[in-house]
Amino acid sequence: MLKIITTSDGSHSLLNEELNETYHSIHGAIQESAHVFIKSGLEYAEEKNFTTPVSIFELGFGTGLNALLTLRYSLQHQKKIHYTSIEESPLPAEIWSQLNYASLINLTHEFDTIHRATWGTFQPITHDFNLLKLHTTLQQFEIPYHGYELIYYDAFAPSKQPELWSFSILEKISQGLKPGGVMVTYCAKGQLKRDLAALGLVVETLAGPPGKKEMVRAVKPK
Repeated sequence: MLKIITTSDGSHSLLNEELNETYHSIHGAIQESAHVFIKSGLEYAEEKNFTTPVSIFELGFGTGLNALLTLRYSLQHQKKIHYTSIEESPLPAEIWSQLNYASLINLTHEFDTIHRATWGTFQPITHDFNLLKLHTTLQQFEIPYHGYELIYYDAFAPSKQPELWSFSILEKISQGLKPGGVMVTYCAKGQLKRDLAALGLVVETLAGPPGKKEMVRAVKPK
């Protein structure tokens, strides 16, 4: 059962009542996504001068907020982006159509287009932003070896979905990063950092978004 809630910055999130877990921070959904995935991920990757288009992989399409904020960045900076996102449980239209992200950042048409895009095929959402949504699990997904410059790791918390934070899954994610590639996540658990370091990634503990002390960025050495 999914319930729409309003977070501290005025933007919506969803509460999964079965897991008792929210899709985004109650301290601000847009603030969290912008801090963790755009500022600490995409902007950082840009500074590393990746060639265009930038290939991004997201675990957990969810509400589409991370994709929307990435599309906004693409529009603002004329940056070509190929965005692949997987989702085990896509939201029905009666849920996502009620979310207020699009109206808050004035991208109503783009948000609608992102959600209505056909699953399973790359499609241009704007001139520079191409989207591939896949209805699958990370366990089933064959991540391309060295396929992505940037990975948004946005699974539910380890206490709720421990299987998505196992060493074998993190190894799979690591193999999907290109040399020099970046992974960002809101999670800052000690075991996660130890596992990422054991996989050869350079792990940074960064200041978290509002309401959260820390987050993690991991970079694959070139």
